[in-house]
Amino acid sequence: MTDLSAFAVTRKWPARQPERLQLYSLPTPNGVKVSIMLEETGVAYEAHRVDFAANDQLSPEFLSLSPNNKIPAILDPQGPGGKPLALFDSGAILVYLADKTGQLLPEDPAERYVALQWLMFQMGGIGPMFGQVGFFNRFAGKNYDDKRPRDRYVAESRRLLAVLNQRLQGREWILGDSYSIVDIATFPWVRNLIGFYEAGDLVGIGDFPEVTRVLDTFLARPAVQRGLMIPAAP
Repeated sequence: MTDLSAFAVTRKWPARQPERLQLYSLPTPNGVKVSIMLEETGVAYEAHRVDFAANDQLSPEFLSLSPNNKIPAILDPQGPGGKPLALFDSGAILVYLADKTGQLLPEDPAERYVALQWLMFQMGGIGPMFGQVGFFNRFAGKNYDDKRPRDRYVAESRRLLAVLNQRLQGREWILGDSYSIVDIATFPWVRNLIGFYEAGDLVGIGDFPEVTRVLDTFLARPAVQRGLMIPAAP
């Protein structure tokens, strides 16, 4: 049997199936990137819920795996060279799983860099900016009398949506005909912006029909529907 006892994270979240990839996450936009990827590729995994309400993300066990105290993180008992690999950051995990399985990332070097370019677009732009809109529209920021910070992030989110909308014209997915980790990274954030953050009207989502078209196609995928619910609520 695979022994993961050397990893402190397993003391708080014991591995019932230690031969499987261990996922530590929540169903947030960043979290579901990895659960969707795992569902799409068929990698056997065991999911562990990192409860923010209980400050699990600040526990020594979780910090030993993810020093940035962010989900998701993974512990793969069958990493490179057959040795366990601990990894945090959703973008890095998506690339790792694509390379591990040979799926959802182009093999051609030039096409691979185009994919990574759009992945970085999500990581550096869409995620942070949409998150700020969520803060100022749904959470504590909505009570600020000064709406200039909110409006700044709304304007930048609209700009990013326009870039994405333009990219999707005449394309089935962000890279073209092929579904990829770029779509898995991007569309959970679009979904969250419209849904959980309740900011669809605020950003004028109707102005970006290509984005909503592909979002609907993305959400219709069975693996996406499963991944959006992982880890399940207790």
